[in-house]
Amino acid sequence: MGMRSVATLIAALATGSLLAGAPNPPAEAAGLGAGRPLPAGASPASAGGLDTVTIPELQARMAEGSLTPSALTRTYLERIKAIDPTIHAVLRTDPTALRQAAASDARHRHGAVRGPLDGIPVLLKDNVDTRGMPTTAGSRALAGSPPHTDAALVGRLRDAGAVILGKTNLSEWANFRAAKPTSGWSAVGGQTHNPYVLDRNPCGSSAGSAAALAASLSQVAIGTETDGSIVCPAGMNGVTGYKPTLGLVSQAGVVPISAEQDTAGPMARNVTDAALTLSVLSGGKTSGPGGTLGRPGGPPHPGSLRGKRIGLWRLPSLGPEVDAVMTGTAEKLRRAGADVVEVTPPYQKRLAALEFPALLSEFHRDIDAYLATRHGPRNLAGLIEFNRATPAERTCFAGQELFEQALAAPSTNDPKYLAMRAELKDLSRRSVDETLAAHQLDAIASPANPPAWTTDCARGDNDVIPSSTPAAVAGYPSLSVPAGFVDELPVGLLLMAGGHQDAKLLSLGAAVEHRLDAWRAPRYLPSVRSGGSSANGSDSSG
Repeated sequence: MGMRSVATLIAALATGSLLAGAPNPPAEAAGLGAGRPLPAGASPASAGGLDTVTIPELQARMAEGSLTPSALTRTYLERIKAIDPTIHAVLRTDPTALRQAAASDARHRHGAVRGPLDGIPVLLKDNVDTRGMPTTAGSRALAGSPPHTDAALVGRLRDAGAVILGKTNLSEWANFRAAKPTSGWSAVGGQTHNPYVLDRNPCGSSAGSAAALAASLSQVAIGTETDGSIVCPAGMNGVTGYKPTLGLVSQAGVVPISAEQDTAGPMARNVTDAALTLSVLSGGKTSGPGGTLGRPGGPPHPGSLRGKRIGLWRLPSLGPEVDAVMTGTAEKLRRAGADVVEVTPPYQKRLAALEFPALLSEFHRDIDAYLATRHGPRNLAGLIEFNRATPAERTCFAGQELFEQALAAPSTNDPKYLAMRAELKDLSRRSVDETLAAHQLDAIASPANPPAWTTDCARGDNDVIPSSTPAAVAGYPSLSVPAGFVDELPVGLLLMAGGHQDAKLLSLGAAVEHRLDAWRAPRYLPSVRSGGSSANGSDSSG
């Protein structure tokens, strides 16, 4: 199954064959009426049909004429206007969004639909170059002049007919500026709040993308990850996040941390929509050796977990409440026919020791190359000086220790650096591959996040969530799906597989998502007393 293409998986997802037995969508979803702006004083807790509808369902309604891309886009724009002042996830909407939607209306009327994303609203993390719109990485240093060209992935979305709805807030510079950052904060957008409990953190750095999806402000969103910054925000905001195999999605036009680990990826409220979006972002690349995106075929026993083998990596450092969620998850998967065995991937301490020094060298190289394409500071040294001279860059935290360390780091031609990256690549791949082989596993599962910690600029984020690191450093795919809750705070299940096993992992993830059935709508509570100690935090970068 690892040889199958992403598009083969998409066909199965779109027909529902991977989700056999799933309930029909709620009746109210057909009208999407709950997406209208809320009356003054009304609770935003329910988005009605918006929070459960899938892209295939939307396209079916567009095909029959009961919904238009313009109506869908207007619904999301109105909901952003009503809800986003509560969570600060969306930096700006695209003034051309309704014009894009009208063009999609015409294609639908004339039978010229470009694919499943035609007319579907998409939010972009604000480190993805978008022509004519500010792309800032959260920093005022890049706020002056928009990019002249789209990132390659944005071009693919436009070619597929997607509606670029706007840009989302992020942890400034993808959480790679300060030693004690506060996830979800940027000098451009301020602090993004977790829609489940507003004084809790959304995790970094694709914080705005995840929070916007949790609040049903777009159908899908784009995040980016170097290590943890798609899958942790997805888990902490109760949505789905997919980090593809490195290289499946182009890095061109995305503000970098490291070309050795950076990738953009789809975020959504279900695996179906994430998979459909990946098929566009990847531009038809295969998910395994050989084959093409149009290759026919499908998985045996669609939607079934029977006979699947999943290795559970518990991570007790995330606390007993998260471990209890993992125990319940394992029981549900076993009842569905999966074999779940306990595993501990090797080499984790060594990976933790090597990754950060390597990223420092790579960031200096890659950010200098990116800044040379933009108006503003021309290199990392200029960026450091900009921050020192700009008080607005220090309103939450003042530090830029990572910038300063990167400036002094060995170059990427230095033999010490080259040895570090070679060892990282070797050990990270062995960590995953040896664990999969030793236990004959289809995937490794672990908690994607602790319960969300209280946001605090003075303290910052102060814990490491290690589950994302093996796949992130190896360049292997990983997927976060909702697993459960600690009180009101979501916990995600992270699934990882070997390199170029994207279709296999998404297929398994769809079955796991269906069996766990763990999603519930956020209630926008101002605070909770328990669940997610304020001592918990994250160093999820990128």
